[in-house]
Amino acid sequence: MLMAYREAGAATMKSISDKAEVSVDFPDKTYMGSFGRESSFDVKVEPDEVLLRMVRAGDERREIAIHLHYYLLADILKEIGQGLAAHDVLDESHRDALSDGVAALATSLKGRGARARNNRPRKK
Repeated sequence: MLMAYREAGAATMKSISDKAEVSVDFPDKTYMGSFGRESSFDVKVEPDEVLLRMVRAGDERREIAIHLHYYLLADILKEIGQGLAAHDVLDESHRDALSDGVAALATSLKGRGARARNNRPRKK
């Protein structure tokens, strides 16, 4: 999975401004890792999914890739929104960062919808 992604040409890596912790549990073992400010990420948008990749370089190198199809991503975003509405857990700085990210996503979705409508063949 990661090899195919690397061969396809990865997007530009961006610094992680906060932290991510990942764990994968199998019946006989657990893999855990963290990705902090020394790590980087990129996002690749595909027709059917979004690929999120995080890389930690150095002696303890690790890399993860998460493929999210759009309906699942939409469900996750909705659950995050409902959770935030039910619990006032964010400080202003985190709220502003999330608001900026959601606004960028909303703007791109609205713009894409308008472009798609404008590119449809017109009925005569």
